[in-house]
Amino acid sequence: MQVTETLNEGLKRGYTITVTAAELAAKVDEKLLEAQPEIEMKGFRKGKVPMALLKKQFGPRLLGEAMQDAVDGAMNTHFEQSGDRPALQPEIKMTNDDWKEGDDVVVALQYEALPVIEAPDFSDITLEKMVVKADDAAVQEALENLAKNAQQFDDKDGAAENGDQVTMDFLGKIDGEAFDGGAAEDFPLVIGSGQFIPGFEEQLVGVKAGESKDVTVSFPEEYGAKHLAGKEAVFECTIKLVKAPAEAKIDDDMAKQFGAESLEALKAQISERLEAEYAQASRAILKRGLLDALDGKVSFDLPPSLVEAESKQIAHQLWHDTQENVDQHDHSHGDIETTEESDKLAVRRVKLGLLLADIGQKAEVTVTDQEMTQAVIAQARQYPGQERAFFEFIQKNQQMQQQLRAPIFEDKVVDHIIAQISVTEKSVSKEDLQKAIEALETEA
Repeated sequence: MQVTETLNEGLKRGYTITVTAAELAAKVDEKLLEAQPEIEMKGFRKGKVPMALLKKQFGPRLLGEAMQDAVDGAMNTHFEQSGDRPALQPEIKMTNDDWKEGDDVVVALQYEALPVIEAPDFSDITLEKMVVKADDAAVQEALENLAKNAQQFDDKDGAAENGDQVTMDFLGKIDGEAFDGGAAEDFPLVIGSGQFIPGFEEQLVGVKAGESKDVTVSFPEEYGAKHLAGKEAVFECTIKLVKAPAEAKIDDDMAKQFGAESLEALKAQISERLEAEYAQASRAILKRGLLDALDGKVSFDLPPSLVEAESKQIAHQLWHDTQENVDQHDHSHGDIETTEESDKLAVRRVKLGLLLADIGQKAEVTVTDQEMTQAVIAQARQYPGQERAFFEFIQKNQQMQQQLRAPIFEDKVVDHIIAQISVTEKSVSKEDLQKAIEALETEA
């Protein structure tokens, strides 16, 4: 077997692999010898079928396997000896299309190698971590929001006003015909909540219990149900009850509605949850600062194929994000052209992705089975009632497993780097943290 270099430009590599006919024949004989003890054929005892007969019967089929094994073996040996790691699946093509048994096999191998990356010096990186404490005002605001969610309503004799709750039966019709999903009984609706389509709730102001009211509205042009979008409908409403909002009391009884033993216990839970949210937001800002610092410290060649693939993915996502009335899951459109913006983002992402992967590999950072299980459980919660099916899907799908593993690995590598740099803490207000997050999202 002979491997000859044909291309070495930047990260692009090309080789010709030649497997001689004698080597192929030896591989076939090896496979036949391995299988011979288990082969039975009429007229011969098990394991006693002559090699010449076996070769005639099974040789042509084993020849293809031998060719594949020989080429795979040559590739693996090449990567072990050269130290190259292909950025994407190598391209393999047989060059002698007129090949016939007895000829050598000549294969062209091409790929882009991952760059050799020198570990950057972290010692001069200094970052600032924002620290926010949950003050009394933030806790009180959260309590008031919870009180609204626990809002109680008392019976009312008069006409319904904005903020009141009406309980009603309704039947929706278009051109005099009832339509699916347009009817309900004993439906509680808070006027002004925005729960129904625009124009509906406003027409209920002034109704009283026992009255009937026809509400005429038009479904928005972009309404999710296409058979209703843009059409005028009349809802025949029968008002059963009108209730006014009761005073929201923030006390021990309200706390118990949310599973806390007392109001003080609920305040402690809220404070802990808020500070956890603040810490998560602060870490996102710290991580972005670290990535910016790393981006400015290193420079190395990037595999063009990875940058191109990443740019296409970014352009595709940006197109969906900026197109109105386009289903985010509808990918039946044509190819989306890459842009200067998507190319620039792709270079940064590929560069930092390769750098973090290299740092993590050298530091022997791994994702544990427990961490993967927790990630799968978190994802499975998005599919209530189908958790088992989701688990089975993940177990069979290596690509999905990698998609779940990648962000965990990245965060662990980031933690590994942060432990080696200088990080100072700065106490800031919730508003300052929010502004920093908004700036981060705008830039992203």
